[in-house]
Amino acid sequence: MKQRITLLALALCLGAAQAQAPSSGTSMTGGQAAPAVQGGTGTRNAPAQKMARADRKFIDAAAGAGMFEVQVGQLAVSKAEDPAVKAFASMLVDQHTAANNELVKLANAKGVELPAAPKHSLRRDIDKLGKKNGADFDRAFVREVGIAAHEQDIKLFEKARKDVKDADLRAFVEKTLPVLRDHLAAAGKLPQSGKNAATMGANKR
Repeated sequence: MKQRITLLALALCLGAAQAQAPSSGTSMTGGQAAPAVQGGTGTRNAPAQKMARADRKFIDAAAGAGMFEVQVGQLAVSKAEDPAVKAFASMLVDQHTAANNELVKLANAKGVELPAAPKHSLRRDIDKLGKKNGADFDRAFVREVGIAAHEQDIKLFEKARKDVKDADLRAFVEKTLPVLRDHLAAAGKLPQSGKNAATMGANKR
């Protein structure tokens, strides 16, 4: 009887130990490119580092914007009609993937949890764009993502350039900002942007 009680107690102890064992791994969304550590995972075992509230807020916003750029870029790679728009979208996916992966590493090192997906308004924008086709899709993608979204991204990063305190985060901002400006410039050169036509008209006057 004593032996049975001892074995039962040992089994309970082992079960409790397994239940308390930490789980590991991160969860990715938005294809292979999205920086998507699910809330509460992938960062719990990182060393705790105090970051300013503004720095954490920027990380959250940059992660959401980065996931949006990748997901909407993947959509354009499959739906765009103009080969030039497809090529632009492919570049966005590749380069935002690289930036997103850097942000994941930085966030994990600082113990900061990243959002699991872009914010609701951005997901709604992707759904809305996905309902368009052909030239209508190309024009909307170039103007809404290539130009408008990148203008917002640049404003976000320019503000962060002045405000962020963490040295590693500041380095990420300095490295990424020129890439965002290049994306905006490339979008402006596409016929769907409407900017070339305006420039040509101005030159004729």
